[in-house]
Parts: sequence; structure tokens; C-alpha cells
Amino acid sequence: MFSKTTFTITINPKIPPRLERLEELANNLWYSWDRATRALFSRLDPILWEAVGHNPKAFLKRTDESVLLNAAKDPSFLTAYDSILSIFDSYLYEPSQQDKLNGLHSTDQIAYFCFEFGFHESLPIYSGGLGILAGDHCKAASDLHLPFVAVGLLYRQGYFFQKIDNQGNQHAIYTDSNFEDLPVSPALNGDGTEMHIKVSLPDRQVTVKIWMVKIGRVKLYLLDTDLPENSPQDRNITHKLYGGDKTMRIEQEIILGVGGVRALHELGIKPTVWHINEGHAAFMIPERIRMMTHQNLDFASALEAVSASTVFTTHTAVPAGHDHFSEEMIRSYFESYYQDLNITHETFMALGQTASCAEFNMTALAIRGSRTHNGVSKIHGNVSAKICQDLWPQIEPEDNPMSSITNGVHVPTFLAQEWSDLFDRFLGYGWRNRLCDEEFWQRIHDIPDHMFWSIRQSLKSLMLFSVRDRLAEQNTRNHGSDAHLDRLLKFTDPINPNILTIGFARRFATYKRAALLFENLNWLRKIVLDDERPVLLIFAGKAHPADEPGQDLIRRISQIAHMPEFEGRLLLVEGYDLRLARRLVSGVDIWLNNPIYPLEASGTSGIKAGINGSINLSILDGWWEEGYDGNNGWAVKPGPENMESVMRDQDESQALYEILQDQVIPLYYNSGKLGYSPEWVRMAKHSMASLMPRFNASRMVGEYLHQFYHPACHQNRLYSSDQFSNAREIAAWKQRIRHAWQGVTIRRLDTPRTRADFNEVLHFKVAAQLNGLKPVDVVLELLICRQFRKVRLDKFSHFTFEFTGIEEQGEHIFELKLSPELCGKQEYFIRIYPYHTLLTHPLEMGMMVWL
Repeated sequence: MFSKTTFTITINPKIPPRLERLEELANNLWYSWDRATRALFSRLDPILWEAVGHNPKAFLKRTDESVLLNAAKDPSFLTAYDSILSIFDSYLYEPSQQDKLNGLHSTDQIAYFCFEFGFHESLPIYSGGLGILAGDHCKAASDLHLPFVAVGLLYRQGYFFQKIDNQGNQHAIYTDSNFEDLPVSPALNGDGTEMHIKVSLPDRQVTVKIWMVKIGRVKLYLLDTDLPENSPQDRNITHKLYGGDKTMRIEQEIILGVGGVRALHELGIKPTVWHINEGHAAFMIPERIRMMTHQNLDFASALEAVSASTVFTTHTAVPAGHDHFSEEMIRSYFESYYQDLNITHETFMALGQTASCAEFNMTALAIRGSRTHNGVSKIHGNVSAKICQDLWPQIEPEDNPMSSITNGVHVPTFLAQEWSDLFDRFLGYGWRNRLCDEEFWQRIHDIPDHMFWSIRQSLKSLMLFSVRDRLAEQNTRNHGSDAHLDRLLKFTDPINPNILTIGFARRFATYKRAALLFENLNWLRKIVLDDERPVLLIFAGKAHPADEPGQDLIRRISQIAHMPEFEGRLLLVEGYDLRLARRLVSGVDIWLNNPIYPLEASGTSGIKAGINGSINLSILDGWWEEGYDGNNGWAVKPGPENMESVMRDQDESQALYEILQDQVIPLYYNSGKLGYSPEWVRMAKHSMASLMPRFNASRMVGEYLHQFYHPACHQNRLYSSDQFSNAREIAAWKQRIRHAWQGVTIRRLDTPRTRADFNEVLHFKVAAQLNGLKPVDVVLELLICRQFRKVRLDKFSHFTFEFTGIEEQGEHIFELKLSPELCGKQEYFIRIYPYHTLLTHPLEMGMMVWL
């Protein structure tokens, strides 16, 4: 054996001048939702395009120069190239009506922080739903011409690639990204040098490099500690997404939160709105407070100024999902802040502590450092209000400041090209500008049924081709025979895709119950094994490498898939990623989702399926509780939250079997002479028409704009004006309220009536002991509602008492004259709470006294 050294050298082609803007296209993630751009690269060398994972930048570095030279002389290619550049330039630079409609000032700037971002498989810095949602948020912000920047971390290792062996064991394969192949570039100083910042960690300073990513009109700045000047330990901070222990997690979150604020400052970007997307980035709050104190603000006033311009979105539906750190760890990492902020350790800890947990909770920090907060569906907003109720201890959860904006998906990214082409033909090219117009989307019903069905079948064929390729590769690697592969692919026929296909693809967390469909195998056999009405089940998804119960679910499904009767009828596809997801959501007939209620914060995979003509069969949780209208899919009503888990799984799986057996399968196979079921097509059309305008990312970001970003911009201007005089005023006022509130009481002076005539004026009179506060510091109000059904407090009618004088004992008298507008038995409550016109939310202090 000879000893020899292997040397490598990469030869990069020279891009012909006529095609020089290919590099510009390759470095803007606009290509992630513009299929014509991706097709342009693929056209040059389809085999290489597949080999580089559809990464345009990596593709340009590896393609043969002769290919580029030939393309530069090809009239057909040049026509397509010029057309794409024209559309690209129009998208980036032409003014839009959106510029006038967004209502923001010319100086306003939104900064959006998130731990992960999922735009496209060519930038692997995401793991799942949170990242894809963040990516869609950025894309929609670009579409809407918002002044928007995003901040995240650049991981050398994104989430793992998954392989599954013959026993169903998941193997996590991590690979290091070559940043030169990613659509990122270093942020530069004015002199052309790379832009770096410093972040303090215990006993050391970490140097952080800033990278820039273009997403249409939006820029994303990514932070990277993998630099020679850092120690191996610190270079590792941004190495792996969701890797490491508590120390790694807090250091990643400090780099994101603290480093992100410093990066924007270094870049000269001055946000007027700061959006924390999940609690990972909440350390931005003490850093921004620290920077405010350098403008001669005290801590309390700086906290008010910071909070007024901050939006917080939580995506977690269980208390255990919120990051928290020990008191010792917080002292170790933030002790230097105490002197800068002129506060004690206890005051800093109080930013993140709750009544039920002495540790430092990142969600608590995010809420205390923001004034608008939301969950990501109506159900999740209610769940989050309960989880976080300790932060507003005297406010009922249904009345506290936690609100909701339901997630949506970026339609240009996830709508199959075939649908786009069909919409251009039947709806007109302007459909892209009418995504939120519910009446407009009823025109889907005008598309001829046979053409609609033809698109559905062609998309199913493409999906089946993709599944076959992955299963063939999986079979070869696991040393399976060709005969075994033939058995596996028996029902996966892209040429004749007439089998009812049900898809389940998502993270394999236990609460998502991937194995619910297999609760009663005998019943499932009767459903799936009918030769006249066969069913194909396709499952895909990853479990976190540390989640053994999640990996057990994969093993369980693999075991069932290997049973002789289910072989070929139940497919477990490895390597779930964005590419496979796009194929599955557009190709399956039924999209299955069966989480434990109410643990699905939102979920968006079903939306992606629905806009592509797939029909949802789902537990009524997350977005589907709002999306389901009785005619656009099938719903399983969840059992009570306190129901014993075994009984719940039995009941809900039985409902699934009954719906499949009695409704789904008969409807699908009721085809007759047409070769398809008209009733099925009708439901699929209605699914698209009802979901497209209500669950797209443009609607979602538009709601953030009008409900959160506009108020935050207004409050930012209000609090920062006149050298932060209003921030100082509200901080001083809150201090006075906190000091006095324990002594505030109310008592009723009038005699409560039990009956009254319609139109009769009722006179209510209440005495309040304000403990040194003034009547202007409080609101005393009556809430009333008819009693025939249970109504949430936030749905009650509110009537405010007027201050009318002071009694000899020093009590303040408040009176209300009211003529109830409805007949019947009514219930009412009387309460008092602190109020100031500068508050962002009237109940943000969490203080209230009920009579």
C-alpha cells in the first residue's frame, strides 16, 4: 500500500457577460418561490441540478463552462433568461400600491428575530414548522413591500438528514454546510472589510460575523461565531441547530438576542418595531434596555420604551416547551448588566420569573418586554393565555392581553406550478394580487371538473414518482432485493394513479400521534385491503434525535409496514424535507392530521395540502378548527382535555375509521363513467376556494401589520418623543399604581335589583377606596351579558362608571345609569382596574379588583 496525499482543487467556470446576472438570481431567495428561475438553472444541466440539491449558487460553481457558453448563444434560453430578469426587476424595484397602503411612516422599520428560518432546501438552517413559518413571514413581507429585516443564526450544521434502516431505526446524519455554496454573503463595512461585532460571555468576548441573505426585497442577517479568533468552544455556538446542552442553548440565544441588536446597530438599521418570534430571541430585551440607559433613561423607563415597540409571538402549546434557565446561569451570563442597568440581581431575575417557576423563563421575559403578544391560532391564543396567566395574576385568561393571529402559508412557494398555470388561464393573471379576496376565489368552481381532476392526477403522479425514487434508494441502501422493491411499489403507480392516497408527514412528536391510525389493526385491514377500493398510506417525518418516544413511533410504523398484508399499502419514506413536503402536500388525496387537542399550536401542512386540492381529515385543533366549514373536508371532534389518554385514542381512532369507511372511501370511488367522482371534485374545489383566501401568508402578515406593527410604531413614536418623556411618565405612574393597588377596594352603595322593566333606567352606585390614587388613574366598569348560554368575558358589553364625588370617609363615588337593551335573565359584574391613556393594552398591568 503506497502512502499518498490527496489534494483537491475546485475549478469555477467563468460566467459569460451575457449571463452575468445568473449570479444575482442565484443569490436572492426569490428563486425559492419563482419556479421559472429554478427551471432556468435546471435546464442548463438537469443531472447536476439534482446533484447539488436544487442550489443555484452551488450549481453555478460546478457547471461546465461550455454549458454556459452554449446557453449564451441559445436564443430560446436567452429569451427565458431575459423574461425572468424582467419579472425579477419589476418585483424588486417597481413601486406598488402596497407602498401606499401599508400605513407606515418612511422612517419605520420592522425587525423580525427567529431561531430558525426555512426558505428553501438550499439554505438548511431550519428544522420544521417554526422555521418554515418564519420563512413564509419574510416572503410575504417582501410581497407586501414592507420595510422589514430579519435576524437569525447561520448554522454550520442545519437540521439532520434522516435515514431509516430495515428495523425502523432512525439514523441522524449531520453534514457541515460550505458557506461558499449557500446564498449568503458577508455584510461589509464601508471600507469593504467584513462586519464583525463582539458579544460578552462569562470571562470572554466572542467575535460574531454578520452574513446577509436576500429574500426578494427583504434582507436577513445571520450571525456566525465559527471564526478563527474564537476558541473552539465559542466557534461551536452556532455550529448546530437545536444541538447541545443548556449552556449551548443560552449562548445561542444570547448571540441571537444580544448579538442581533448589536448587529442591527452596527449596520445602521434603526427598527421602530421589534418582533420576537418565539422566546429564543428574548435576550434582545435587556440589551435594548442597556442601550436605552446610555441615553440617560432609568431602567423602568427604558423597559417601558422597549416594551412599547416590541411584538411577541409564541408557538408553544405546553408549558414545558418554553426555555428556562437557572438563577445561577443567569447570574453568570448577565451579572455585568446589573451595573449597566443600575439594578439588583433580583430585579433582573424578576423579568423572567413567574409565580409557578423560580427559574428564568424566556417566555416570561418576552411578555414582560413586549406589549402585544399572540398565539398562532384562536385555540392556541386561548391556550397561551392560560399558560401565561401568572403574568397578569388578577385578570381572567380569556380577558388578558394574549391575542392570536392564525398562521398562513406563502402561496407562491407551496402552490404547485400546474395550479398557477391553470389559474392564469381561468382566473386571469391578477389572481396573485387577490389572494385574500374570498368572493374572487369562488371562481374556482368555474374551472371544468375534468381539467381540475386532470391537474390533481398529474400532481399525484409526480408525487408517486418522487416517492418511488426515495424508496428505491432506501431499499438499495438497506440491501433489499429487487423483488422486495417490486412488492413495495406495487400500488405506487404513477402511470395509473387512481388509488386513494392518504398522506401523513410532519415531525414525529408524540402529541402528533403518528400511530393513531394503527390503533385497531383489524379494522384498518378492512379499510385498506379492499381490492376494489384500495387505499395507499404514505408516512414521512423526523423525530428529534433526543426524542426516543418519537423514534419509537417511527419504529412502530415501520413494523406495521413490514407486515405482509400492509406491504406496499403502507409506505414509510425517509429523508423528509421541503422538497418531499412540496410533493406530498400537492399530490395526496387526503391529508391526515391527528394531534392531541389542544396541543397543535397551528399547523400549516394541512393548509398547503388544501390550497393544492388535497382534502383535510383532521382533529379539530389549530388552524383546522377555524378552517373547517362542514363541507371542505372531514373533522374529528376531540374528546375533553381531561379524558384518559387510552380512552381518547380509542374514541378518536374509531372516529377516523368510521369517516374513512363510511364517507371518504365511498365518495372517492363513486366515479361511474367519468373516471372520477364529481362529488369529490366538488369538495376539493370548495376546499381550495375556502382555504386559499383565509390562510395565506399575505393575510397573516397583513394582520400583523394592522393589529401589531402599526400600534407598535405609534407607541414607539409616542414613548420616544420629547426625550422619552412619556416613557418616564408611564414608568412613574406604574410604580405609583403598584405601591397603592393592594389597598384598593370597592363596595356597592345601591341595592342590587333582581327585576326591572324594559327601558327602565337602572342606577348603580359604587364607593371605591383608592388608597391615594386619583379617579383618573382607574376605570370602574360594569360588564353585562344575557345568561342563556356561557359567554367569554371578552364578549360582554362594557359600561364605564363616572366619578361623581368624594364621601366623608375619603371614598370616591362612581355612578352609572344604564337601560339594558335586551330582555331576559342577564348577568353582570363590576370591576375596577388601573388605566392610563399611554398604555398599549388597557389590562397590561394585570391588576384588577372585582366586586
